[in-house]
Amino acid sequence: MPNTLPEWLEYIERQHPRSIELGLDRVRAVAARMGLVAPARQVITVGGTNGKGSTVAFIEAMARAAGWRVGAYTSPHLLRYNERVRIDGDEVDDAALVSAFAAVEAARGDVALTYFEFGTLAALQLFAAAGLDLAVLEVGLGGRLDAVNLVDADVAVITTVDLDHQDWLGNDREAIGAEKAGIARAWKPLVLGETRPPSSVIGHAYRVGASAIVHGSDFFVDPVDAGHWRWRELNFALELPRPRLAGDVQLRNAAVAIAALRALPDGLPEAAFGEGVAAARIDGRLQRFEPRSGIEVLVDVAHNPQAARTLAAELAARPVAGRTRAVYAALADKDSAGVVAALAHVIDEWRVAGLTGPRALDADAFARRLHGTAAEHALRSVTVGDALGAALAAAGPGDRIVVFGSFHTAAEALVALGQG
Repeated sequence: MPNTLPEWLEYIERQHPRSIELGLDRVRAVAARMGLVAPARQVITVGGTNGKGSTVAFIEAMARAAGWRVGAYTSPHLLRYNERVRIDGDEVDDAALVSAFAAVEAARGDVALTYFEFGTLAALQLFAAAGLDLAVLEVGLGGRLDAVNLVDADVAVITTVDLDHQDWLGNDREAIGAEKAGIARAWKPLVLGETRPPSSVIGHAYRVGASAIVHGSDFFVDPVDAGHWRWRELNFALELPRPRLAGDVQLRNAAVAIAALRALPDGLPEAAFGEGVAAARIDGRLQRFEPRSGIEVLVDVAHNPQAARTLAAELAARPVAGRTRAVYAALADKDSAGVVAALAHVIDEWRVAGLTGPRALDADAFARRLHGTAAEHALRSVTVGDALGAALAAAGPGDRIVVFGSFHTAAEALVALGQG
């Protein structure tokens, strides 16, 4: 059997013939054998197309500011698998993960678990043993059939619904929304981060008796000044500092996090919300670097058209004196043409790079996919690090380099920038 964390990760990748296989029967059977029950006294499940990781970070930071003992399970990771499982703000160490993986292996028998299912059960076991006040669980893909959905949450969150993973979830917002709404529970709150969520989401909430709490109807975001904003609902308001996380979209993510926490049976002191908004941090979300004087590098995990539209709006709102140069690398199953279309009006120069792995494309194959788009004449590099290095060499004072396209892209950029 494996001994180290890298050995375990290699092992669990081989335990199911498919990297993705949605369904709850396998994880439920193994969870029952492991005796897994609720992972914490209270649970919030966070699903959606974009904004999940930031929303989890806000919920985690606010609850910790209140003195709660909090566990957070997120995916994918950027640099280390340990990032996926945090207890009281600290990544779980290798030894604890190895022990949890061994417990899953001992219980699963002949049940073939996917990589994500294996990791989810390990995280739930670690949380159950930690005496948590709150567990925050990020959905991996979809919701209804995602392994995280074996847990009955006290509050469910759907940040946004847009096109991504269509092979698994459907080809329009209504179909995708129906899958994501599967995390809602009867007579429990369902917090929705969009002012106009798909009717399939609202309809599902109505059918199961979940109480929908909708951004723009039940809670609101009001700007105050450059450093402050207001979260508001009927007969209650909070004046809060701007998030440390860059981008106006983070106001919505923070607002959704506040709504989720206020929907829990146990309330937080008002001061915890402001402290948590200011403290929340997550890498790869419009993360800024200045590797050379006068040149800005932004790293973002944007990997689908909705996220690209958000990134484009941020770039347009923050013009630079020079050129905006893109370094773009994406996985084969993503709508790369849609991403380019969303960003074309704010990018002056395109560079593309290859990625490695089972869903990856090399630079030449990726460039061919962009034929007919604004990036069809993009400069090519073998790796993201090479493309970033070339962009930096070509850049002058006042220029901006934006690296985006996937978690893999962001991770390689962070390593190239000395953050890995």
